[in-house]
Amino acid sequence: MQRMDLSLIKMITDHYYIKRDLTVKKIEHKGRYFFDKFERVDEPLSLAIQREHAERKIIVAHSLINRLNKVENIVFDYNGRMPERFWHRAQLLLREEGFINFTAYETKTPGHLHLYIHKGHTTFMEGCQIANKLSVMLSQKLPQEWRMFPTMDMPLEYNILALPYELYQKERGASWSKHM
Repeated sequence: MQRMDLSLIKMITDHYYIKRDLTVKKIEHKGRYFFDKFERVDEPLSLAIQREHAERKIIVAHSLINRLNKVENIVFDYNGRMPERFWHRAQLLLREEGFINFTAYETKTPGHLHLYIHKGHTTFMEGCQIANKLSVMLSQKLPQEWRMFPTMDMPLEYNILALPYELYQKERGASWSKHM
């Protein structure tokens, strides 16, 4: 993936997570146990690390929550079998709700997408509320085959996503928005 493709989303790059073969730590959250295989690395996410990830030598993830407890993106983690249909429905919903900057990326698994909706400096709680609202609205049109991030259902350390591999589609304040 080219650097320009990742620049379409605002990522937190002051640290990153790298996937290990063994469980790094066990976390208890709301009566459930989570076994974390991603280790936090407190170094900047460099181009060299991104390149290794793109070459599939390592799996790297980025955090959705910054050190000030703010989120820049609301993300649909789509795990279904019809990415074209999902993209089309989500695109219509997001336009209707007034979101004009969003980008979908392909993940490691063919047909799965990460749809990043740029929201700007939003508190973690507000980000979770917006994510839930969008999920409920889209689930009225499609069978729910996605998870939303950020989420309060998992520990803060789990509000991470693997770096995307390829650009799927993007929308950046298109000409239609002038006519609304």
